[in-house]
Amino acid sequence: MTTAHPLYRPRRLRRSTAIRQMVQENFFSLNDLIHPIFIEEGLTEAVQLKTLPGVYRYPETDLAKEVKELADLGIKYIMPFGISHHKDAIGSDTWKDEGLLVRMIRTIREAAPEMVIIPDICFCEYTDHGHCGVLCEHGHVKNDETIENLARQAVAAAKAGADMLAPSAMMDGQIAAMREALDAAGYEHVGILAHAIKFASAFYGPFREAVNSELSGNRNEYQADYANGRTAMIEAELDEAEGADILMVKPGTPYLDLVARLRQQTNLPVAVYQVGGEYAAIKFASMAGALDEKAIVKETMIGFKRAGADVIVSYYTKQIAEWLREGEIDSLSR
Repeated sequence: MTTAHPLYRPRRLRRSTAIRQMVQENFFSLNDLIHPIFIEEGLTEAVQLKTLPGVYRYPETDLAKEVKELADLGIKYIMPFGISHHKDAIGSDTWKDEGLLVRMIRTIREAAPEMVIIPDICFCEYTDHGHCGVLCEHGHVKNDETIENLARQAVAAAKAGADMLAPSAMMDGQIAAMREALDAAGYEHVGILAHAIKFASAFYGPFREAVNSELSGNRNEYQADYANGRTAMIEAELDEAEGADILMVKPGTPYLDLVARLRQQTNLPVAVYQVGGEYAAIKFASMAGALDEKAIVKETMIGFKRAGADVIVSYYTKQIAEWLREGEIDSLSR
């Protein structure tokens, strides 16, 4: 009896490591990764976050040292988040000449002149109510008043030396307002990495600890509804039309379908944010012995790239750099 044999055998291209590398479609390297960092004014020593093992809140006095260490590891892109002790109803510390946001950017620029600084542009870490903008008497966030303040914050950050801004407030029209203000102030060279599709997600839980959030209620009225994919595409389309340079999906892992859809919709670079809950899920599972941490992190990064992401914001960035330096993982970049 004649047995039919397959004519095409995909296994032939998986026969050895060298052959697999030859035909590998997706790669990641430190050139793809942005490192988020938390800086709290008034701290005297770094505080490790209970819900994000390996991630710290740094005092301002340690920021320069930490940034130099990141640069020595080969990290090129940093996204600073400030934890302010000078909060008010509108987050006015964010646009003051000597406010925390401005001080962070100046310190990073002096410590590592070649580092690309991409600060978070929002108000939740700087308001006494924890929301991302100006509240009305009924507890709703006022959109147009908030985008006026975002424009002021954007100009202050650009003046301090930011290379690109990462607005995350999810206000309608925020990109247009910031772009207009930056250009009018002579900062047309400063880019915008828009949190174009930022969902109202439970995966942000650890971030609340990281920034010592005092939020009352939720952000469902301005962050995107995770049940709606078509509406998310509209959000991204609007940000592109308003002048965004990079479009980001946040969180990452649960929304790879939308990363892929966005990649098909736009010719702009696409970013993804692997948020605190995603990091914590991997970290705690690996600490319990349920997962091989390094293998899972590599697989996750490739998953983002395969879905269409050009840029990845991840709390694993520093650890990946350390693993690469020590030879504990192989680089997946050609």
